Amino acid sequence: MRNRDDRDSEFVDKLVHINRVAKVVKGGRRFGFAALVVVGDQKGRVGFGHGKAREVPEAIRKATEAAKRNFIRVPLREGRTLHHDVAGRHGAGRVVLRAAPPGTGIIAGGPMRAVFETLGIQDVVAKSLGSSNPYNMVRATFEALQREDSPRGVAARRGKKVSEIVARRRDTAGEAAAAAEA
Repeated sequence: MRNRDDRDSEFVDKLVHINRVAKVVKGGRRFGFAALVVVGDQKGRVGFGHGKAREVPEAIRKATEAAKRNFIRVPLREGRTLHHDVAGRHGAGRVVLRAAPPGTGIIAGGPMRAVFETLGIQDVVAKSLGSSNPYNMVRATFEALQREDSPRGVAARRGKKVSEIVARRRDTAGEAAAAAEA
C-alpha cells in the first residue's frame, strides 16, 4: 500500500471548479456536486477529470481518479515553456497559448493557470477567447497542448536533423529582431 502512496505523491492536483446541481424530486430538491480537477506531475504530463457525487469530497476523489486515467504528455522547451505558439478550441471556448522568455511567469486565466501549474510550465502567455465556462476552457487548453510538437518530432517526420529545425527557429528570430531595428 505504501508503494501506491509514493506513486500518487509525485502528482499535483488542482481543483478547478465545483458545481452544485439540483435534482427536483417529490419531497423537494436533492443536491449533488460536480467537480473538475486537473492532475499533473510538473514534468510534462497532465490530465483532467470530471466527477459527480452527492458529497463534495467524493466528487473530488472521482474527478482525481478520472484525471489520472487520461494523462497526456506535452513536450516542453527547456522544461519551462512551450516550443511554439498554438491555439485550441472546444465548443465556444477558444484559447491561444504562446511560448514566453524566461522570467515571464504564467500569464493565464483561472482554469488554464491550473493546467499550466500542474503541467510544470513556468513561462507562458495565454488568452481565453469566447466561452469562460471552465470545462470548455480546460478542454480547449488540452486540445491546444495536444497539438504542441517538439523539434525532435518535427525532425523525425521530415527526415531531418534536430539541429536543422532549431537553426531555422534562431534564424527567424534574428530576422525579426533585425526588421524591428530597421
